[in-house]
Amino acid sequence: MNLLTLQALTKQYSDRILLDQVDMLINSGDRIGLIGPNGSGKTTLLRVLAGVEAPDEGNLNVWGGVRVQYLPQEPPLDDHLTVLETLFHSDSPQMRLLFNYEHTTHALQLAPHDPALQTQLITLSAEMDRTNGWTAEANGKAILTRLGLEETYFPQPVATLSGGERKRLALARALLDPADLLILDEPTNHIDADAIAWLENTLLNLPAALLMVTHDRYFLDRVANTIVELDRRKLISYPGNYTQYLELRAARHENLALAEVKRQNQLRRELEWLRRAPSARGTKQKARKQRVHELLQIQSDLGEDRVAMALAGRRIGKKVLQVEGLKKTFDGVPLFSDVDFRLEPGDRIGLTGPNGAGKTTFLNLLTGNLTPDTGTITWGETIEIGYYDQQARVLQDAIAANQRVIDFINDAAPLIRTDDNERVEAAQMLEWFLFPRGQQQARLATLSGGERRRLFLLRTLAQRPNVLILDEPTNDLDIQTLQVLEEFLDRFEGCLITVSHDRYFLDRNVDFLVSFEDGTVSGRYPTPWETFKSLQEASRQESNSTNQPTNKPTTPQPNENEKIKPRKGLSWKEQKEYEALEAQIAKMEARKVEIEKEMNLHARDYVRLQKLHEEQIRIEAELETAMERWFVLETILSGG
Repeated sequence: MNLLTLQALTKQYSDRILLDQVDMLINSGDRIGLIGPNGSGKTTLLRVLAGVEAPDEGNLNVWGGVRVQYLPQEPPLDDHLTVLETLFHSDSPQMRLLFNYEHTTHALQLAPHDPALQTQLITLSAEMDRTNGWTAEANGKAILTRLGLEETYFPQPVATLSGGERKRLALARALLDPADLLILDEPTNHIDADAIAWLENTLLNLPAALLMVTHDRYFLDRVANTIVELDRRKLISYPGNYTQYLELRAARHENLALAEVKRQNQLRRELEWLRRAPSARGTKQKARKQRVHELLQIQSDLGEDRVAMALAGRRIGKKVLQVEGLKKTFDGVPLFSDVDFRLEPGDRIGLTGPNGAGKTTFLNLLTGNLTPDTGTITWGETIEIGYYDQQARVLQDAIAANQRVIDFINDAAPLIRTDDNERVEAAQMLEWFLFPRGQQQARLATLSGGERRRLFLLRTLAQRPNVLILDEPTNDLDIQTLQVLEEFLDRFEGCLITVSHDRYFLDRNVDFLVSFEDGTVSGRYPTPWETFKSLQEASRQESNSTNQPTNKPTTPQPNENEKIKPRKGLSWKEQKEYEALEAQIAKMEARKVEIEKEMNLHARDYVRLQKLHEEQIRIEAELETAMERWFVLETILSGG
């Protein structure tokens, strides 16, 4: 069933056209990922579809009875309400009942002897019993908890929440009471990787159609069944997930390139004919001139031309970073303590863990923006740090000074050379980072939030650091910029420390992960992400089994002359299980490849794609479980 139709939409700001005569259909069952460069108009399109903004031209039809819910990047919330009241603040009857119940409960806590409130609460409790409202309330609280807003947050006023916490609260509200069409602008920002994995499964099971902007490529791979690319004011739709989009887009641009060669050859032949043909053939001559004119008017979309950024690096030396006994507290509460951390030449480390665990604080300690309570941080003498932080103070200062884009880069990098020792102008570097020449004279204040972050990243890289520290780069950077950054990192010979919840980015760019959790900082785990999670879970289970009390008789202790013999090899039963697991894993991996091929073959059959995608999720979950058990048995077999 069609939910929404957009026809010939045009939208511009000042003299800048963002959307030019675009069309779009959204049907039941669609899960659309909208991608495109920052500043291209993605958020504007979402706002138009949600009815927040009106188009300059064109028609938007939302069919009768279809309910649309929009979650912007900075959702407007009532600061005077509590977290639970906000969660249940909706127009649906069930949510109104829950809101009134929570509002009355909160009011009664402030005035416990008010007879009117007591009577109202009794009435509302009876209605909750009648409509099974307690289940909906419990479900809402569970969603909040999964998104990192635990029970201590429930009675807090919204005014006390951070920007990320407000976003998670608004997301929880959208998931608890989903509309027919759910429009999400960057839903994966400000939530950790475990919550993102939970969100993927939740969205896959929602009956609502989805339209979402996100830069998380694993998320797009697992949730989206259509990718729509906003490229130079036009919308181009590709069936399938992100991986299929990459394949289809490459094929499309290859076909466009062939068509452009054909057009150029035809144009050359027509011009040659006009130059040589006798002028007496007036009618035919006029027809050929018209055909030449038409060939000249054809606009070929061959995709953006991006150049890998390969700047000359700095010598890093043998000593990079040594951290010993680091401790940091806030308001008397320890964030972490006794942290040891070492960085060797060439190390690429990803920091992961729940929000609030201290990852950004750790980076600020390393860069000297904060002072530790105890412990030492020692950098090597040749180290030059490039810090892409969330505050971007130098960028804010440049905006306040009304600086231009080109000057912001020139000030930081007046004389830059590539690794081939060729001089690079600031204008060329800006083009690498998707700032065309015309935009380079613009004031920083006119850029979108994403464009500003992209520019700040370029300035950070242009200073040629040999240690690059990135704090949540995937929160604000579009996929195209992330690809440019990743191409830079492929050639970067220095060290990298990055905080990110983006599993794709971590798998692509770091070799080891360090987890911040519950006031502790782990040792290094190897990537990819699934391996890290398996090893982390195995470590937890081993720790739990060691600390768990037992009612079994105590094993007699050996005397001084006896030694406890370590276990060697597998038992007969474990050996059979180990062999069966190897065959089972191979079979599941082969089925995964078959599913991917079938999804490519049935790219336009959404019903078939849905079934294949569900099987893919099931196979991946079973494969992960089997791999975890295989790893345990392999460790025993190898004597680890």
